[in-house]
Amino acid sequence: MLKRPRIIWLESTKSTNDDAARLICELDNLSVVAAKSQSEGRGQGDHKWHSAPGENILASFVLKYPPLTPPPSGQTLLLTEVVTMALREYILSRGVNSQIKWFNDILVEGRKICGILIENSFIGGAMTHTIAGIGLNINESDFPEDLPNPVSLKQLTGKEYDVATELEALQSEMEKSALLLQSEEGRKSLNDYFREHCFNIPEGH
Repeated sequence: MLKRPRIIWLESTKSTNDDAARLICELDNLSVVAAKSQSEGRGQGDHKWHSAPGENILASFVLKYPPLTPPPSGQTLLLTEVVTMALREYILSRGVNSQIKWFNDILVEGRKICGILIENSFIGGAMTHTIAGIGLNINESDFPEDLPNPVSLKQLTGKEYDVATELEALQSEMEKSALLLQSEEGRKSLNDYFREHCFNIPEGH
């Protein structure tokens, strides 16, 4: 049986994406850096990500090329498709249907359950690795009033979850979707899935 890539757990950090970047030479493909609390979690643009300590998944997934085949030139959207497929399938496995909002938020009935920040690295024009930071609301139920329409898995299902167990389940889904990068057929599946479940896609994408 193949050994699953490791998950590094931190009590607290400024940013799991920054930690993953710092440790990149030591991390295998599909390794994860996770934290119980994060003080400077980033979203797209200048957005920040709120999370109560220990309540949610705060993690950065590492994709390395090789062993994975990088997306063809100009098709880095495939990496968003890998991550959003994994997240949507994980959430669906917990009995909740969700949608992808262009191009990297996950919503349930218009309420935000997950935010994503994807950062790619290149050397000489060749992509070397991707770090996908994820903030996924698991158990939190008391959100700050200034957050627009947040929701957690617990609020949707009424169940309390073990965050470490849920991260392992999400890692398993990430492994499945990342493998689709390896073939033209798999990349088409990623693209078809994304377009089926994503809304607000701009013209030309």
